[in-house]
Amino acid sequence: MSDENIRKARTHVSQSEALIFERSSPGKRGSDLAPLDVPPADPRRDLGPDLVRDDVEGFPEVSEIEVIRHFTRLSTWNYAIDCGMYPLGSCTMKYNPRVNEYVARLEGLATEHPYQPLELSQGCLRILRDLEKALLAITGMDAVTIEPAAGAQGELTGLLLIHAYLQDTQGQPRKKVLIPDSAHGTNPASAALTGYEVQNIRSDASGQIDFDELRRLATEDVAALMLTNPNTLGVFEERMAEIAALLHERGALLYMDGANMNALAGVARPGDLGVDVMHLNLHKTFSTPHGGGGPGAGPVAVKQKLEPYLPVPVLAEDSEGGFRLEVVRPKSVGRVKAFGGNFGVLVRALAYILAYGPGIRQATEDAVLNANYIRKGLEGIYELPYASPSMHEVVFSDARQKKNEVSTIDIAKRLIDYGFHPYTTAFPLIVHGAMMIEPTESESKEECDLFIDALRSIAGEAATNPALVKSAPHTTRVGRLDEVAAARKPVLRWKA
Repeated sequence: MSDENIRKARTHVSQSEALIFERSSPGKRGSDLAPLDVPPADPRRDLGPDLVRDDVEGFPEVSEIEVIRHFTRLSTWNYAIDCGMYPLGSCTMKYNPRVNEYVARLEGLATEHPYQPLELSQGCLRILRDLEKALLAITGMDAVTIEPAAGAQGELTGLLLIHAYLQDTQGQPRKKVLIPDSAHGTNPASAALTGYEVQNIRSDASGQIDFDELRRLATEDVAALMLTNPNTLGVFEERMAEIAALLHERGALLYMDGANMNALAGVARPGDLGVDVMHLNLHKTFSTPHGGGGPGAGPVAVKQKLEPYLPVPVLAEDSEGGFRLEVVRPKSVGRVKAFGGNFGVLVRALAYILAYGPGIRQATEDAVLNANYIRKGLEGIYELPYASPSMHEVVFSDARQKKNEVSTIDIAKRLIDYGFHPYTTAFPLIVHGAMMIEPTESESKEECDLFIDALRSIAGEAATNPALVKSAPHTTRVGRLDEVAAARKPVLRWKA
């Protein structure tokens, strides 16, 4: 074989990977099962003939080693936090210490079952109670439910609590929820699912909520304001206490989207700023790996007046120091998640918090420092639409590069060629061509410098050779895809 053919063969193995269906050959199998020593089941009888098929058309037939190599090779295509920075703004994709993974897998934690008797679950319940106490100390709230399985479900739970509270205390739940244009995208959906109308409220020139507009819109029909703080521009809402006072004066409540708590933990407590109810993303701020659709956890913390409405079951302590689950709570909004939420996620969060202790403030300050270091390194290179101080993330725009028809998507794709995962593109929506960057506290100065150098280099390419950027990425196994066709005409099923 020639050197060129050897190179092509190696490239085929390392750069290309056929579908598992394309590797199939009739008669291959991964394992042989021993003969049954019990009568075989009759699925047609047990399940019904309409639910059983004799064969799966086109089902791949491959050997064990082909299966292993196929999925192992595919795994090497993935980018991960173990490979480098995840600068996805608003996502807080930080490194998750392995000790937290170890703790969550300990015998007696990973092996317990939610249906086992309470007397055998006291240790697990103690972990949940300790986590509740820690979250209350961090947020400055009075009570918490750890049931919700994600931030969006936490939002929905919080609004259900507001709905129940207003119905109980004012005789009607009111009609509207105010949501700033700098809020997270799930906020309007959560409000609509709760039965509220959504009314948008704009940001001012500083990137904060327009207080005069809030004063005008906060009528007797408004149930709550859903405020993300820091907002999705990475800007802290400085008039938080005034906002809370205005809403309370008019009989409405303040909901805080706590997805950006990585900018506040250990530094500021939302409960001290007048927040009535908020959710946290344990899979963002408190260690659990984020992404891939779950699992997650979105605990909801409330002030005392909302405590009677928390979902059941509620973890309670008896006079002898034992723990029980209360299910009879007349004003509760009911159950929002099976059992007590995703237990492994909750264990990881407590391990993270206890490992840091008071040092959680340092983690927050490092996250803010990294974001501002990147901001300083890219100022003057990319457009900064809001000059207000940045917190844990910074939002640039592609306005300067647009002059050469290079967009935020092009820059993000080119960033892949430099070995980095792209930042968040085109969000928040109030910044046209947004470039949303959040390094978290995980990254060293050296890694931030490399990231800054990459984006500065791409800006130079956009000015001198825009076609190079617009056709990126160039080093990946698959080039730029037709994203419109993928979204509107997806191919979800293999056909020979």
